[in-house]
Amino acid sequence: MNKFEKRQTVANASFFSTFITTKENGKKVPSIRFYRYFTMILVHLLFVLSFVADVQVLEGDITGSRMIGFHLADPFITTEVVLAHHDFPVNLLIGSITILAFYVLFAGRAFCSWVCPYNFFAEFAERLNAKLIKAKIIKDREFDHRVKYIFLIAFWVLSFTSGYLVFEIVNVEGIISRFIIYGYSAAIWWVVLIFLGEVFFSRRFWCRYVCPIGTLYSLITKYRAIKISWNKEKCDHCGVCMDVCMVPKVLEMTKAKNKDASGDKFSVASGDCTLCGRCIDVCHQDALGYENRLKKLL
Repeated sequence: MNKFEKRQTVANASFFSTFITTKENGKKVPSIRFYRYFTMILVHLLFVLSFVADVQVLEGDITGSRMIGFHLADPFITTEVVLAHHDFPVNLLIGSITILAFYVLFAGRAFCSWVCPYNFFAEFAERLNAKLIKAKIIKDREFDHRVKYIFLIAFWVLSFTSGYLVFEIVNVEGIISRFIIYGYSAAIWWVVLIFLGEVFFSRRFWCRYVCPIGTLYSLITKYRAIKISWNKEKCDHCGVCMDVCMVPKVLEMTKAKNKDASGDKFSVASGDCTLCGRCIDVCHQDALGYENRLKKLL
């Protein structure tokens, strides 16, 4: 992928080309997307090795695991357990605090793009969706992003009133993770249905509007150390970064109407940013990049 020769959008970039990027000096290097996919594959490879070969580095699955003896747990599932069973399981709480400490301080909502196994399928679905929209076969549908808070509260209320982990019945991340590690279950057909919905109905609707895991991360990680930075002086406001962004609203500042804003460097403040780096990979002006704000936080 050479972003300096052709503006790479979701619709026109070939799948394999996105794993290698060409720098302005012509040197080819692995893209950020390559490292994201490597991380996703590595995490689940360790899960599989634990199950089939008893390599006890990372045991369990994406919703609850143990890494070299340390408990790890998805924070949203922990809240479900507490609400459903009216109890505070110590190991679960420790696992959640461990995970939260990392994401709150450093990575924000990066789980969604760097770890979640559904992200691979979602990116493939949005590529198909973009092509269908370009061919005018379907319409581009977007909804109010605040609907995600309704789903977040609804899943909490359902867990509290029913005594069950309601979201886990439909949690595509957990279903795919268990499918990869333990093999086939009929639940995988729910994932297929969500995938088709994202292809033919609305791009990334599960991640943008439904999944409470990402919503919870977005609420509590505003002051993370690592953010996407934008250099106004380099930007030509072409909009390609917003085209490839999973949650385009976080890059509203790059629009031409904001070009007269004071200052030359800005950070993406929204907790919805997943730090996927897709905007960095396609920016032909190198106006976007990662910013480590740890010193400022300290």
